Amino acid sequence: MTKILHVFVYLFVALSGAALWFELQLNAQRDTLADRGRLQEDYLVKIASTIEKAEPDKGVTTEMRMDISPVDAKIVDVPETENVLEDYKYYLEKQSLETFSWGMRERQQLHNVYVTDAEGKPVMDGGRPLMDGPGTEKDLLEQLFQACSAQQARLNTTREALKNLRDRLEQAVSEINKLKPELRQAKVAEVEAVSQKDKAAKDQDVMEAQNVKIRSQIDELNAEIASLRDEVVSARDETDAAKEDLAKALRENEQLKKISKDAFALANSGPAPEAGSDAPITLPAGDKGTVVEADTEDLFAIVKLSDEALKELKGPELSRPLPHIELSVKRPGYKGPAGEFIGRLRLRQEVPGKNYVVCDILANWSQGEIKSNDVIFAD
Repeated sequence: MTKILHVFVYLFVALSGAALWFELQLNAQRDTLADRGRLQEDYLVKIASTIEKAEPDKGVTTEMRMDISPVDAKIVDVPETENVLEDYKYYLEKQSLETFSWGMRERQQLHNVYVTDAEGKPVMDGGRPLMDGPGTEKDLLEQLFQACSAQQARLNTTREALKNLRDRLEQAVSEINKLKPELRQAKVAEVEAVSQKDKAAKDQDVMEAQNVKIRSQIDELNAEIASLRDEVVSARDETDAAKEDLAKALRENEQLKKISKDAFALANSGPAPEAGSDAPITLPAGDKGTVVEADTEDLFAIVKLSDEALKELKGPELSRPLPHIELSVKRPGYKGPAGEFIGRLRLRQEVPGKNYVVCDILANWSQGEIKSNDVIFAD
């Protein structure tokens, strides 16, 4: 009996040790489960704070009109357009929607795994406690799951909208890429047109400058033409005057011829000199007249004395007879042995009423042939 008691004591001690070991293991598992529960609870609260609780307003829309009229070489005041965002879900852009904000009440609800009655005892569903009901952890997690599902649906809708938008973007880029060569060609044509326009403007400036120069030349030519017309008129007047002078000169020439004949006739007839005509007289030095005509064979010349010279020879009243004095002859610019000196003349016979005098050419003084327009001077 004692041995049996010893066996029971040993078994009890062994069972007590095993129970103690299991208790320690159970406490360790309980702590692990408690820590795991707190960790899951904390992260459920954090995850819930990222889940959108409210749905965005799906009635919000936006509009972007795109010109869909063909590109032709004409001006379109009101092009045809379409709303490229007609199927675009603009409400997906709504930000900062309300999220779940779990506090102590929700944390406490996470601890309510079972549905409890008024006494706080679990409500049984057959042989198991009821877990699905208001105020339970499953109810709270179901709300979170529904919100997550809705948010995932919006995310998928957003992805689909992004895909559609990418398709529209690819289409727009493709159209732009098709238009780029045409636009480059148009740009080249525009640059060439601008270059041609600049060149035309420069050519126009050059032409305007040339036109100004030509107009100036035309004005100068008109002025010259007017001046030439005036000169023509003046030349006509001068021609008329020259004709009159020529007629007058012809008349004077005829008179000179007549006077010359008369003078030669008087010289050849040899009338007696007047009393006192050989009286010595001194004339002031200077030019006294010019030779009108000369006969180098007969050694006679006709000279025309100035009025002042006649007064010096015959007195202020021209009352004295003409003295038979000698005067010298020169030709301006002549370069003979004696310079401009040509020879000498002796006054012989005056023509009544005229300044003409018939003179003898003194051959021994000759330094050249006396000609018309030679100058008579006293030295």
